[in-house]
Amino acid sequence: MIFPFTALVGQPLLQRALVLAAIDPGIGGVLVTGPRGTAKSTAARALAELLPHAGGASPSPFVTLPLSATLEQLVGTLDVEAALQDSRVRLAPGLLARAHGGVLYVDEVNLLPDALVDALLDAATSGVNTVERDGISHSHAARFVLVGTMNPEEGALRPQLLDRFGLSVALANPASADDRVAILRARLAFDAEPQALRALHAPQAQRLAAAIAAARAALARTGWPEDVLGHAAHLALQAGVDGVRADLVMVRAARALAAFEGSEVTPAHVDAVASLALAHRRHTPAEAPGPAPRAMPPSPSPPKADRPETPSTAGSMQAPAPRPSGAPAAAPAAPSGNHRPSAATEGGWGALPAQPEAALRIDSLGDWLPKKA
Repeated sequence: MIFPFTALVGQPLLQRALVLAAIDPGIGGVLVTGPRGTAKSTAARALAELLPHAGGASPSPFVTLPLSATLEQLVGTLDVEAALQDSRVRLAPGLLARAHGGVLYVDEVNLLPDALVDALLDAATSGVNTVERDGISHSHAARFVLVGTMNPEEGALRPQLLDRFGLSVALANPASADDRVAILRARLAFDAEPQALRALHAPQAQRLAAAIAAARAALARTGWPEDVLGHAAHLALQAGVDGVRADLVMVRAARALAAFEGSEVTPAHVDAVASLALAHRRHTPAEAPGPAPRAMPPSPSPPKADRPETPSTAGSMQAPAPRPSGAPAAAPAAPSGNHRPSAATEGGWGALPAQPEAALRIDSLGDWLPKKA
């Protein structure tokens, strides 16, 4: 049973990054770092339920890349004999083909061989996978949302590969006993009544899925004014990043956010996504935050796979306090500008806000979804 994405609380940056990558997978995927038990895989599984179904497939695929996978298992193989005898290409599809239209999840991506990470990131950025063998080449669509997770304590990712992930989010352990109690309450409630929680959040999940689909359709009609390009370049220079990949990611993510809101791209959209694009590329200390960025998806709760994580794995998610029926729920504030959040502000990410039906609070999606005309 998967914990609904819209039930997550306390993870504004993680939610924002995943939604933007869902709108434009060409951003290059999301790298989520943090200690064990902070609901990284839960959030990725929940995202797959929100994606537009590819080729009529329902639900959208969620594919996990094991650390033991080979390059052929990832990209697929070609039957050369069939190609020579019948003059046609016969492809044995790999994990990239299976992930088309869905989410490809890689746990402990820092422990994967570099060749696999390169192939992953190439396909995630281009949306195409090319299989070559003995002079024969075949390409097929491989448009998926790449979500890679890692625990920095278990080894670093080479800078060359780190830079190729479009967005990054750093999670942390709960910062207080109150946070842990809220997570425990949420986890136990979801374990007790998973179907009730999913039914409760179904209308919001449907609205969010529809907004993602509409934003995808609007991307081609959304351009980049000169002031947007200049602002992204200025922020990249301030951060001292190498190359221009950070600039490209910022403007693409800003366009995705604008399409989500149903508006034109502005420098404020760049500010709203800058920390996600610069945090893992920055070579200079982060400056004081600029203007507050636009709020993006509030904090939904990551999905729980068939067996939800243990209470400790819900790590950084905070369950909202009960409120009187009908009272509005305040959405968590999104971090501002290109300022990387501190460990203290990250402590609320990853918690599972499931509570008994009588006490369950549903956060408003008013700040997530585009305003209706």
